[in-house]
Amino acid sequence: MEIAVILPCYNEAIAIGETVKQFRAALPEAVIYVFDNNSTDGSARVAQEAGALVYSETYQGKGNVVRRMFADVDADVYVMADGDATYDSMAAPELINLLVSRNLDMVNGARVNDDIQAYRRGHKLGNALFSGLVKFFFKSKINDLLSGYRVFSRRFVKSFPAVSNGFEIETELTVHAMQMRMPIGEIETKYVARLPDSNSKLATYSDGWRILKMIGLLIKDEKPIAFFLSLALFIFLPSLFVFVSVFREFLETGLVDRVPSLVVAVSGFVGTMLSIVCALILESLALARREARRLSYLRHKGVAVSGANRIQAPIASPEPRRVG
Repeated sequence: MEIAVILPCYNEAIAIGETVKQFRAALPEAVIYVFDNNSTDGSARVAQEAGALVYSETYQGKGNVVRRMFADVDADVYVMADGDATYDSMAAPELINLLVSRNLDMVNGARVNDDIQAYRRGHKLGNALFSGLVKFFFKSKINDLLSGYRVFSRRFVKSFPAVSNGFEIETELTVHAMQMRMPIGEIETKYVARLPDSNSKLATYSDGWRILKMIGLLIKDEKPIAFFLSLALFIFLPSLFVFVSVFREFLETGLVDRVPSLVVAVSGFVGTMLSIVCALILESLALARREARRLSYLRHKGVAVSGANRIQAPIASPEPRRVG
């Protein structure tokens, strides 16, 4: 089976070489690709010396790198991880085995670590909040929404319409799987602290805001009925309250003294109707987009079928600890 390890990289000269070596040891049959994102510290050279095939993506941001990796790399199975040596490469065979043996399209490596240096409490809290939002709106089965350690089938990769620029790409990957009703799984994997002198590129507050904004945009684009009907209700209820108070006054006096209040109430009703119309129109467009992605998805065989003539048996591994 053709396995590709794809590693986005930005200024990871300290860790990228070790990351490549770890995945080479875990998956000796795989081809390892490193996509450098305008690094200035020699990351590309270090990755090449470690034995990886190195490519570049000039548009800055992890989302742009993932878009390029998915477009340029051809394989049956894709193992994606960060280039910072924090993910457990030895868990890769287990993730792949689950993907192949159950013919899944994505397996998520849920991070497990109590070390504050590896996984700060603020990041854990934010991840739990964002994961809960996606679970509520999209019925997600993923517990670690922001994990960068994932295994994909070819048909997932080639049907994924990436629009993200930065770290919100993980949210988009999960929502794509849920909207396409793809079979997915999740396994707990060890997560360790960065190597000394290696710094995280995640900006807690700005990237957290971008992730939250991406969740909102995905709800609007993928769940327009829920989004715009909620907006309509938000506009309608206070407008109705104002209108009722003005109408009661009219019944008592026969006059409308609070004309501005009446104008506000009527404007709210108009806004409510516009929201409902938008919901109906955008729901049709969302359905058309899902159908187009589905057709793209169906052009490729499932991972178990595409690899049936190339391997004799799935990669041996223990029974997975948790599956979504």
